[in-house]
Amino acid sequence: AWLPLVLACVALLVREARAVSAVRAVAAAAAGMLLLDAVAVIASQFFAATPAIVDDGGAPVPGSIAVLEQVELNGSTQWITIRGRDRARPILLHLGMGGPGGGGFATRSLFEPLEKDFVVVSWDEPGTGKSYGAAPISELTPERFVDDGVALTRYLCDRFDRERIYVYGVSWTSILGVWLVQRHPELYYAYIGNGQMVNTTENDVLGYELALEHAMERGDAATAEALRRNGPPPYAGDGMLGKYVAYMDVLNEIMGSMRYGVVVPILPFVAPEYGYVDKVNHTRGLVESFAAVYPQLTDLDFERQATRLEVPVYLFAGRDDVNAMSSLVAEWYDQLQAPHKQLIWLEGGHGLGPDNRDQFVDAMINAVLPETYPGP
Repeated sequence: AWLPLVLACVALLVREARAVSAVRAVAAAAAGMLLLDAVAVIASQFFAATPAIVDDGGAPVPGSIAVLEQVELNGSTQWITIRGRDRARPILLHLGMGGPGGGGFATRSLFEPLEKDFVVVSWDEPGTGKSYGAAPISELTPERFVDDGVALTRYLCDRFDRERIYVYGVSWTSILGVWLVQRHPELYYAYIGNGQMVNTTENDVLGYELALEHAMERGDAATAEALRRNGPPPYAGDGMLGKYVAYMDVLNEIMGSMRYGVVVPILPFVAPEYGYVDKVNHTRGLVESFAAVYPQLTDLDFERQATRLEVPVYLFAGRDDVNAMSSLVAEWYDQLQAPHKQLIWLEGGHGLGPDNRDQFVDAMINAVLPETYPGP
């Protein structure tokens, strides 16, 4: 598809160079380029797909599944990927990268090492990425995400003839994951949390104070003054996102991570499931969904609201994570009651990355599965 577009661009340039009238040539070239841009955008949407699961010779693995598809959840059209080398393996639902509004496709590739042992389902939640138009941003509520998450779980159980599945959440979706297993424990083998959020307001105040202290210690008066002007969270209303990003970027610096203004626009471009429109909608969705949903989480406190879960719980915590404060995770873990629970410390900061993915995969295959999956 791209080769004809490239050839058409070359032809336009040649036509412009040979034209007698420079004005007409430039106008024709501009019109042609605009048309080609439109075709490229449409083609990118049409040809977006999740890669096949192949053997060493490049042939699709027999019995594997690798699909990008639409599903109807509570009356709205949303998107998922389903990937696994063996359809008979247990299902792992990846709720998304966080946010609210991060979706699941931008970080879907991090779970590829698990596709041998699980059928991994990644979900672009309403309001982001390919599911950007699933619901108006103004109608997004925590209850809406829970209802859609339950509907997706039941869809997967019905489609693959399973009684239960595994569910994984990180950062914002770690909140959603706890809510799912809390309300419907009969649908899940276990809850797997990473970058676990426990108390959003207390977590954010601690992060703000750490960022302000760090800025002052390094002599960054401008950043320290900006943080003081913003004051401590929680924030709401106009400009709230910028206030959160101001101190969270400092926390990313402490963890050795990229600033959000850099990483957020880049992430969707590594997802082959996204066309150009989807890539833009991922960034739009993250910005808009965060502003709409995050202020609805100010009263969250799992130390009061989730003291017992009726499924096994595996919490992964980065040793250097100052986005989801590890101290709060440890406090909640100590008081949490569950049929089985385990706190697993990972190298690095917030969520999964190259420095801790192997640890995560090893624990999932050698701890979570043997301890919780009853087998075929």
